[in-house]
Amino acid sequence: MQTDSISETRIGLNALRDQLRKPRSQLKGRQTTPEARAEVQGLIGLPPLDGHRRDLLIEHLHVLNDHFHGLFERHIVALAAEMRLPVVEVFEVASFYHHFDILKDDEVAPSITVRVCDSLSCTLAGSNALLRQLQNELLNVKVVPVPCLGRCEQAPAVQVGQQAVAQATVAAVTQRVTAQQTAPNPLPEAIRFDAYQRAGGYQLALQVAAGLKHHESVIQCLESSGLRGLGGAGFPAGRKWRIVRSQPGPRLMAVNIDEGEPGTFKDRTCLEADPHRFLEGVLIAASVVGCEAVYIYLRDEYHEARVLLTEELAALKLNPPCALPRIELRRGAGAYICGEESAMIESIEGKRGEPRLRPPYIAEVGLFGRPTLEHNFETLFWIRELLEQGADSFAAHGRHGRQGLRRFSVSGRVGQPGVKLAPAGITLRELVDEYCGGMAEGQTLYAYLPGGASGGILPARLADVPLDFDTLQPHGCFIGSAAVMVLGQDDSAREAALNVMKFFAHESCGQCTPCRVGTDKAAQLMAAQAWDADTLQDLAQVMGDASICGLGQAAPNPIRCVLDYFQHEVRGRA
Repeated sequence: MQTDSISETRIGLNALRDQLRKPRSQLKGRQTTPEARAEVQGLIGLPPLDGHRRDLLIEHLHVLNDHFHGLFERHIVALAAEMRLPVVEVFEVASFYHHFDILKDDEVAPSITVRVCDSLSCTLAGSNALLRQLQNELLNVKVVPVPCLGRCEQAPAVQVGQQAVAQATVAAVTQRVTAQQTAPNPLPEAIRFDAYQRAGGYQLALQVAAGLKHHESVIQCLESSGLRGLGGAGFPAGRKWRIVRSQPGPRLMAVNIDEGEPGTFKDRTCLEADPHRFLEGVLIAASVVGCEAVYIYLRDEYHEARVLLTEELAALKLNPPCALPRIELRRGAGAYICGEESAMIESIEGKRGEPRLRPPYIAEVGLFGRPTLEHNFETLFWIRELLEQGADSFAAHGRHGRQGLRRFSVSGRVGQPGVKLAPAGITLRELVDEYCGGMAEGQTLYAYLPGGASGGILPARLADVPLDFDTLQPHGCFIGSAAVMVLGQDDSAREAALNVMKFFAHESCGQCTPCRVGTDKAAQLMAAQAWDADTLQDLAQVMGDASICGLGQAAPNPIRCVLDYFQHEVRGRA
């Protein structure tokens, strides 16, 4: 009996082994269908001989999302098959970005999505009430609150599909929805390629590329002018060019136009007016540093700018003034964290936009593992003017001991919001009085945010502090991208701080616990009538010390500022 039992067991194991050796009739997991695969191929094209490029995953997701008004599961599976990627990898990337709407196959995609900005400047202009009205009246479309749309001077800002609506009203939005008016607005005032070239454009880029203007002299001009990165970090531009140029080739370049900081809209405004001044700066930088390819990362909310830039890049490539590097325009997908340079690089590579641990720095190991020159749009926008007029001309501007010029994005309770080109070191009081037509009618200055959501909040009594790099730190703030949001006497600093903390909680990539948990917990504590100051201070300390990128490190600034300057708003009643 024992022998028979052993024999049966052996026979069973052998049969199992034989079964395992047989090829599967189909792969494990959900399989694509011929119909879904044909739909995907019809939109992204057949794969090249070496297959679809992995770094174009997000671009392909946009094509599907735009066409079907969402990402159906069947198309995610089919795209994974087309790109020879695991389905879970495609799903993980798609689910990271706010603008990709993942749908089950039996769901119905919304015909139109209406996005209503709920960031601070738009909230001050009544966007919360506008949102409620639109949700009550527009029953057949998707109406959702979204973080900053980058149109703070047009508050309240709304997008109907891909069309921006300035100073939005229920009537204006309803009219567009009824008319199915969802395409980006035209930009008739933009300076196009032919007009730019007739006015002397690209001559400087040609001189640099031909060696008629020595590369070393270009870098020396940047260093003498004191030009710094204008996206927030403020790293000296000339020094950055030297560092990347010293690295072994091939070198790459990444341009950050993911202008997602609430209160910031200067890059969009300049791009929509004069795209080739920026592109000439790109060509000069690429030539001097020796970058063989340039990747321009544009935030997805800027649909009008994307159409313009696509058209003008095509015109430039059709009639190049000099040898061009390879230039690719990449589309963000609604993730504020991708304004952080390493997160942007991850996104350009077609991945989740999660910041990298440093070192190594991206100047050494950046895009696709190569040394990378990363720049903000406005920094490059200045290059032609600096080289034509000279470093001394730029440095001659400034107030209160500061040098240079700055573009300030000003919104909130001022008479004339917008982008203001003003001397570096100007004070908030001077900026409002001289460039913004004073405070809005009936408004008295109460407080202001000098550097967007992450730059802190200061009271009116500190309105004479120079606005520049390094001048605001003693007061617990920083200039960042120079996004100035102004509050009036009926506004609340604590409500402003809560608004931006909710923004940080929404936009945290979730990679590190101090930021992911800290921003959410802070928002809960800040919603209380009386703040638990000790707990909030401890939380701020942990977030600042332990977060791996600038989002979590800067998120505590509004907490500290309210506790320092506006304690009367958060103190419990006796």
